[in-house]
Amino acid sequence: DTTVYTMLGSVLRDPKQFKYPNEFKPEHFLDENGKFRMNDGYMPFSSGKRICLGVGLAKMELFLFFTTILQNFTLKSLVDPQDLDLKPKMSGFGKVPPSYELCFLPR
Repeated sequence: DTTVYTMLGSVLRDPKQFKYPNEFKPEHFLDENGKFRMNDGYMPFSSGKRICLGVGLAKMELFLFFTTILQNFTLKSLVDPQDLDLKPKMSGFGKVPPSYELCFLPR
C-alpha cells in the first residue's frame, strides 16, 4: 500500500492559475469588470472523492460570521495600511500569517 498526500499549498500557488502566486491579491478572483469569478486553482477543501464533507456548512458559517461582524462593526487598522507587511513567516513546515491588530468600532 502507498499513501499519497495532496499538497494543496502547491496547487494554491500555481503560476498557471494565479498571476502573482505568492502574494495575497483579491484580483485573482475578479474579472476585468471587477465581478467575482471562480478560479479553478482555488481548492481550499480539496477535490474529488476526498473533498471535505463539511464544505457547505463551513462556507455558510464563514459567511454568517463575517456578515455579522461587518454589519455590527467598523474595522479600523491601528497601523497605516501602507506600512503593513502581509508576507507570511516560515515556521517549521508551514507558513504563519503575521499578527495584525484591528480595532472593532460598534456601528
